[in-house]
Amino acid sequence: MSLLDRITTALPRGTAFVGVGTAVLGGANYVHLAAAGHSLSVDDMASFSVLWTVVASIGLGLFFPVEQEITRVVAARVVAGDGALPVLRRGAALAFALLAAVLVPLGLFAGQLADLFFHGDRSLVLALGGAFAALACAHVTRGMLAGLGRFEGYGLQLGLDGLLRIGLSAAMAMAGVTSVFAFAMVMTVAPVISVLVTLPSVFRGARAGSTARWRELIEHLGLLVGSTLLAQVLVNIAVISTKLIATDDNALVAALLSALVLARVPLFAFGAFQASLLAGLSTAQAEGDTRGYRRMLLRASAITLGLGAAFGIGAVALGPVLLPMLFGAPDVLGPVDFAWLSLGTTFYMLAMVLGQALLTSGAARQQLLAWVVGTVVLGAITLSPLELRTRVEIAYAVGSLAVVTSMTLVLRSRVGYRSVHS
Repeated sequence: MSLLDRITTALPRGTAFVGVGTAVLGGANYVHLAAAGHSLSVDDMASFSVLWTVVASIGLGLFFPVEQEITRVVAARVVAGDGALPVLRRGAALAFALLAAVLVPLGLFAGQLADLFFHGDRSLVLALGGAFAALACAHVTRGMLAGLGRFEGYGLQLGLDGLLRIGLSAAMAMAGVTSVFAFAMVMTVAPVISVLVTLPSVFRGARAGSTARWRELIEHLGLLVGSTLLAQVLVNIAVISTKLIATDDNALVAALLSALVLARVPLFAFGAFQASLLAGLSTAQAEGDTRGYRRMLLRASAITLGLGAAFGIGAVALGPVLLPMLFGAPDVLGPVDFAWLSLGTTFYMLAMVLGQALLTSGAARQQLLAWVVGTVVLGAITLSPLELRTRVEIAYAVGSLAVVTSMTLVLRSRVGYRSVHS
């Protein structure tokens, strides 16, 4: 058996379909940022960097847990032979309730938020709300597709989203568009269209079933939202904290976003099996397959570490050269910066894998506690007297390591009998 065959066998079912879509969407993020970086002024790019980071952190932090819970509940229903339409209805209602909780403050404090983050440009607050709405729709449908095992549709949605981002941002760059609002709205238009295209597949798979209890979806949702928000804070906060601490250093803010995106290339590949991993672990738990559960977790962890190491070496060697070339970013970061960022990314990905195990083994509370520990460590280092750029990078790496350490200690006592019977 070839190395490729062994890797493919080790990954959960459906990874290939999700992988193609994730690769396209991941590449689209680079095209989008590169097009914006070469088209916008330094100040506008700094505003765009903050908006992009907020969408990636708060947006994902709020709505990805809804996707996870929908995936988990629907996968269990598939094993039991029950229909998933009631879960879709409750999941959609839940996502839009969270969306309303975000949009109301955005509307009430639009002026203050624009002054603080976007140089007074209120149109970017509107773009931020649109991006949140698009994410709410996307994650509900992705949760259904993953839980139903329709990974072709899941991958199609990701891939179409990516292709639209590439086409729209590249077209604007070639047309000489210099509006930061136009580049920001790509984050709304592309995912909404991709959701509409894949919605028929969701409805075809969502047949009628027994009533979905709210408790099924919300029992651990608060813990999951807390965990995911803290995870996104940890992985994205370097840009925002730099903006808040050094308000006039727009060059460093823009460079840090581009560097973080470049150092997090493996996250896009990691996303290829994250959704299928959760579905696989949930199915193994529902079937009582203890051995399969442990084997899947160990293989996912090994692949994640290898992925992080391989991409990290490339980022350290090529990152400083590629940053200004690809993104038009200020040339202010070097190999040491990329080493810290790559190390943080590797630990962060491993924490996401271990978090899936904690979620499916009934340890959502311990998962949140681990992210709290990591966030506290990150905050302490960020507030230290080290040089600003150094401390935000080290905070990312050491904070992620603290999460991995905490989760590992919990899982040592849970993965085994209790991992599938607790």
